[in-house]
Amino acid sequence: MAACALTLAACTPAAPDMRGGEELVPSGPTIVSLNPCLDAILVEIADPSQVLALSHYSRDPAASSIPQGVAQDFGFTGGTAEEVIALSPDLVLASIFIAPATRDALERASLRVETFGSPTSTAESVEQVRALAQAVHREPQGEELATRIEAALAGGEAQSRPVSTLLWQPGEIVAGEATLVAEMLQSRGFQSHAAAMGLGQADHVALETVLADPPELLLVAGDSAGQGHPLLARLEQTRVETVDPRLLFCGGPSVIALGDRLDEIRVRLRP
Repeated sequence: MAACALTLAACTPAAPDMRGGEELVPSGPTIVSLNPCLDAILVEIADPSQVLALSHYSRDPAASSIPQGVAQDFGFTGGTAEEVIALSPDLVLASIFIAPATRDALERASLRVETFGSPTSTAESVEQVRALAQAVHREPQGEELATRIEAALAGGEAQSRPVSTLLWQPGEIVAGEATLVAEMLQSRGFQSHAAAMGLGQADHVALETVLADPPELLLVAGDSAGQGHPLLARLEQTRVETVDPRLLFCGGPSVIALGDRLDEIRVRLRP
């Protein structure tokens, strides 16, 4: 295909699984994923022989929710319909925001396309994992991951008192209250300082605002000049911690990793 000829490195399918010297037959439908959040779930629950390609985002350490040592074992595409059609998968996994023209092209090629949204709670994340597991015929593996996600929420030991917390995301914005990350923060007793300031989803918070009205705990998940400013260290009543931004925007395994990171921070806050 033309897209592959122009960008060969972005169109590399996974090598055949030759364990034991013989190519293994996939244990379920073959799959191409076009979304990094779905990639992360897929590599947890699918048999590797099923996965023909992940999204190109999962090869980028700055964007991927998958350890690079795992991602490098899979092929990937640049997301074009031509690349996907050339791989002839049984199933294509995509975001609900897939370009209509891309979806139309895939369906005209008689490819089955399943789309998924972005979960806004752990319950929605668990539901998504189970739905994806059913689609790829890996229900037991999906149930195991779903159980771990539920445990990541239920296992959170809240602070003895609420801790005023500002999650300062990339772009110097804050998360809304009806989000998965907000639910995880609340499960650990981290109370939204953004909500107390009257801020909502994706509202911008400048350095000056943080300095004028600082929280007890500042979780920095961005790398702007303001988010790394030396003045933050002078906030005597504020503890500053970092959170990997890759843990904030997907459900699935990211929920578990986020829970672990919040638990580490919670332990450090104990007197």
